[in-house]
Amino acid sequence: MEQIIPGDNDFPKVKKTLLDILFFILSIATVVVILTRGSEDGRLSVFGTTMVVTFCYTVLYLFLLHFRQEVLQVNRKTFFILLAIITFLLITRLVLNIKQENIIFIVPFAVIPVIIRTFYDSRLALFILLITIMLAGFMVPEPFEFILMNFLSGMMAIFTLTNNFRKSRLFFTSLMVIVSYAVIYLGMNMIKGGVPESNGFFDYLLFAGNGLLVLISFPLIFLFEQKFLLISDTTLLMLADPNQPLLRKLAVEAPGSYQHSLQVANIAEEAARVIGANMHLTRTGALYHDIGKVANPSYYIENIADGVSPHEKLDPRDSAKVIINHVRQGVVLAKNYKIPVQVIDFIRTHHGTSVAYFFYKKHVDQNPGEKDNTKAFTYPGPKPFSKETAIVMMADAVEASSRSLEKYTEEGISELVERIMYLQEQDGQYSDVPLTYKDISDIKSVFKKRLQNIYHVRVAYPDRI
Repeated sequence: MEQIIPGDNDFPKVKKTLLDILFFILSIATVVVILTRGSEDGRLSVFGTTMVVTFCYTVLYLFLLHFRQEVLQVNRKTFFILLAIITFLLITRLVLNIKQENIIFIVPFAVIPVIIRTFYDSRLALFILLITIMLAGFMVPEPFEFILMNFLSGMMAIFTLTNNFRKSRLFFTSLMVIVSYAVIYLGMNMIKGGVPESNGFFDYLLFAGNGLLVLISFPLIFLFEQKFLLISDTTLLMLADPNQPLLRKLAVEAPGSYQHSLQVANIAEEAARVIGANMHLTRTGALYHDIGKVANPSYYIENIADGVSPHEKLDPRDSAKVIINHVRQGVVLAKNYKIPVQVIDFIRTHHGTSVAYFFYKKHVDQNPGEKDNTKAFTYPGPKPFSKETAIVMMADAVEASSRSLEKYTEEGISELVERIMYLQEQDGQYSDVPLTYKDISDIKSVFKKRLQNIYHVRVAYPDRI
C-alpha cells in the first residue's frame, strides 16, 4: 500500500540516516575482525568475509527500512540492535577459545529474541537471531547443526513469550529452550547413526546451563531500559496501573479529563491491535496524554460541573494560551514524576501542530478586520512520528468531538470520524507517520465500532411499581 508522503523538514532525517549508516559500517568492520581473528587464511578470504558480512548487514538495513522504520529514526535503537549482534559474536569467539568439545552450546543465543521481542516484536527478534547465528556459523565447527539448533530454540523462545510481562513466563521459556536443545541434539545424533556415548552427558549439562542463562534476560531488560531509554511491556503495564501517583492526581483533580483519557485509551488500544502497533505503549500513552490539564482543570469543558466556563470572561487569545499550555505543563509534570520519554512523546504530540480552532474562530468573529494570523492559536508540536502517537491523536480528537453530537446514530458517528480524520490528514498531521491508507481505514472502522458501542441506544425499562 502507498504510504503518506513525509514532511518537508528533512535535514534531521538525513543526519540520522548518515549516523545509522556510520553505525552499520563500523559494525561490519568489527564483525569482520571477530570472524577472521586468528585465521591463517589470506587476504582473499578476508575480502570474501567482508563481502558476505556487508551483504548480511545490507539485508538487515533494508528489513528495518521496510518494516521497522521507527528503529532507524532513533539512532540509539539502531545502535542497540547492532551492539546485540556484535556482543554475541564476540562471546562466541571467546567461548570457542576454550578447548572443549561442543562448548559453543553454552552460549545462550535465545537471549537475543527474548530481549529484542521485549522491546520490539517477534518478527524483528527472529530476523536479528537469524543474522547473528548465520554470522556466528563462520566460526563454529559444525555450522549447519549449530544454526539449526539455535534457530529452532530461538523460535521456541519467541513463541513462549506471548505474555512476556509475566516473570513466570521467562522461567517457562528457559525450560522450553533446554528441552528444544536436548530434543534437536538427540535427533541430530540419531540421524548420524546413534546416541553419542562419549561426552553426551556433558553436552546436556551445557544445554541446561544455556537455558538457565536465558534468565539473565530479566535483569538485562531493566539495564537496557535505563541505558538505551527503551521501554518494556512490564514497565508499561506498571505505568498504566490506576494507582500510579500521576494518574491518581489526574483522577482526583480533573475527573472529567481522566474519564476522557480512559475512553481514549480503550479506543486507541483496539486500533493499535488491529494495525499491529504496540498496544501497551498506545494505551499507556493515551492514559497520560492529558495530564497537563491538572494545572487548570476548570478551564476544560469535561471538568466543568456547573456549566459556567471561565473562558466567557477571557479574550480568545488568553483562552487559547491556557488550553495550549496543557501540553507544555503535561511534559513538565511527567518529567517531575520520572515518566519515560516514550510516554512523554504522547503528551507532546497528541495535538501536533493543529490550531485551537474554537478560540481562533471566536477571535476572528470578534476582529473581522484583523489580518489572518493563527500563530497564537497553534499548538507547538511536534507532529506524531509513530503509529502509536498518531493513533492517540486520532482517538483524542474523535472521542472529544463525539461528546458534542446532539444525536448518536450510526450515520452521525461515521460522518464524525471521517470528518475529524480527514481534517487532520489535510492539515498534514500524519505526514511524519509510517501509516498506510489501509491502516487509516482500519483505524476508522475501529473508532466507528467502538463509539457506536459506547453511545448505543439503551432499552427504556418501565418503572418498578
